[in-house]
Amino acid sequence: MHLILDVITEGLSNSLNRLNFIFQNEIIVTECSKSSEGFSLLGESFGPFEEGKKYRLKLFSVIPFIEEGILHVSSIDKCDNIDVQRYAIEERDDLKLIKRTNSFFLNKIREFKKLMENQIDKKHKPKIDLDRYNSYSSNIIDSRLLKLLKLSMTELSLDDERRLTNSEKTLYNYLNNLIKIWRDFF
Repeated sequence: MHLILDVITEGLSNSLNRLNFIFQNEIIVTECSKSSEGFSLLGESFGPFEEGKKYRLKLFSVIPFIEEGILHVSSIDKCDNIDVQRYAIEERDDLKLIKRTNSFFLNKIREFKKLMENQIDKKHKPKIDLDRYNSYSSNIIDSRLLKLLKLSMTELSLDDERRLTNSEKTLYNYLNNLIKIWRDFF
């Protein structure tokens, strides 16, 4: 039995990691906080960056520049404790899964938490902001998970499928298959 659970857990974990890798390659909008010449790495150039200009870059490539204070995430793409609080309230107040415009919604919350932690470490934001971010994130995940568990006991309608994020679709498939096996057994 443990072997089966290990296989299921490993498969789900691998799928979620692949989805997160895809999200890290998504383009985000940044703004330059201070000019920089940039650098080249493995044949790819990053920069130069001019203060006040906007840049559309892959998330994974902008993280070092964000951490160094050269770039910051544009208001279009930002995800801070205030945004996460708003999402948590929306999820709490709606009995159905809310369709998010970004199918990597949960990945965004996960990755932007790292950016918030960096801001806290550098004393640019108070630690209470990270505590709130973590609390609201947990509320979102718990709320969506309960809704997803209810859905996984039924066949997914096209409308319901559209409401799921990519990671939720992966989890739904695992849960739905497990529940079917268990129900058929009894």
